[in-house]
Amino acid sequence: MKYYKLHLIRHGLTAGNLQGLYIGSGSDLPLCDEGRAQLKTLKKDFDYPVVPLVFTSPMKRATETAEILFPGVRQIELDDLREMAFGKFEGRAVQELVKDPEFAQWMDPTSRTVPAGAEDRQMFFNRTSSMLMKMFEYMLRTHTEEATCVTHGGVIMNMLSQHALPFRKPEEWMTDPGAGYSVRLDAEMWMRDHLAEAYDVVPHGYLDGME
Repeated sequence: MKYYKLHLIRHGLTAGNLQGLYIGSGSDLPLCDEGRAQLKTLKKDFDYPVVPLVFTSPMKRATETAEILFPGVRQIELDDLREMAFGKFEGRAVQELVKDPEFAQWMDPTSRTVPAGAEDRQMFFNRTSSMLMKMFEYMLRTHTEEATCVTHGGVIMNMLSQHALPFRKPEEWMTDPGAGYSVRLDAEMWMRDHLAEAYDVVPHGYLDGME
């Protein structure tokens, strides 16, 4: 059976991550020194896949992560892999936001409230959850058997919660910076179910001994 494999990786750390800030697509932050160093350590200590193609979010923290982990590999930037727009909540401290009733209302999945400048949650969900199958569709069409995608934590959670086995809630697909999940499908799975199988973590061996 011929599988097509796609490795989903969350970008490395930014200064905003270290400061506990809520950073979305409104802040195109690069990786910080600590983030670059962490990625280089991960690359030294673990095995990342060897691939001919990397899909990336167009945001600096994603493209820089791709360049560190997969130097010289062809990149395709896809706008719909970008992080959510947080609008008025962009750049604010997470500890401060958890006390904000307007933020809590926006986080409520049953609410359609959209704060000033923010992206509608359902629109974000729709554009990102479909990206897994769009990337696989490109791979099948171009006979690219293995590729990587460097994007954002929320994007990975949405993609996998909708189109990956085993079925899990979005928050159960959270992952650390520089790490993620390997998923695969064959042509029959694509045509019949539009589902992929999550079969490993990336980099390989990253979670060994953590249980």
